[in-house]
Amino acid sequence: MKIWLDGGLRDAGTARVSVFDHGLTVGDGVFETVKADRGRAFALTRHLERLTTSARGLGLPAPDLDEVRRGCEAVLDANPMALGRLRITYTGGVSPLGSDRGEAGPTLVVALSETTRRPDTTAAVTVPWTRNERGALAGLKTTSYGENVVALARARELGASEALFGNTVGALCEGTGSNVFVVLDGELHTPPLTSGCLAGITRALTVTWAGAKETDLPLDALESAEEIFLTSTLRDVQAVTRIDGRQLGDRPGPVTAEAMRIFDERSAADFDPR
Repeated sequence: MKIWLDGGLRDAGTARVSVFDHGLTVGDGVFETVKADRGRAFALTRHLERLTTSARGLGLPAPDLDEVRRGCEAVLDANPMALGRLRITYTGGVSPLGSDRGEAGPTLVVALSETTRRPDTTAAVTVPWTRNERGALAGLKTTSYGENVVALARARELGASEALFGNTVGALCEGTGSNVFVVLDGELHTPPLTSGCLAGITRALTVTWAGAKETDLPLDALESAEEIFLTSTLRDVQAVTRIDGRQLGDRPGPVTAEAMRIFDERSAADFDPR
């Protein structure tokens, strides 16, 4: 397995990042996960735009997107596979043991691992912890994922694949690694970015392609929703058929099934939608 590290391909087994890298010591970094289908990175332009936005929000220098693209292409060429998780990680680099950044400059890593297509349906749970929609990291895709690790572990314990958060005012927000859509009175809704949720790439495409409304929703909208589905880079559109023990069915509902069909069709027709 080959990865890209700071300007060149390296063997994954011997490549090293410093133990003083700020991404390791304080979580000072941003990242993107990109779906790689037979050596092609889906929606890479959108992902790189969000990488830049997240870096800017964290106060990191803007990444060299030409280098990031070179790294992605090199890693995909060196590691052929049917379906992969392409991970771009960009950190504050070697720094003192504290919150202050050093002067060595950022670290860039591009890596790839093989994956499989997700099931069409899954289960989700809500968790008691909240997203802070007013926090410094709200809406940024940073490597500070500790609370997601805790919440996802709770979901796994309860037989689910995703945990859903409300925000500090009790509004529906997002999952640990997904955006959430609900069907209410036959209409498709998803929380707005002001809820504190990540500006998901698959979310944005689904809003446009499937005609969803961005709506402030209470967390308990999940209790009355006729259908629920999740979107993310590797889930695409995935139906939730059980939420907190409430069974919604054993297959995608009609609105969800149509959103799945539309996403599959449109993404196949344009691999780098703008």
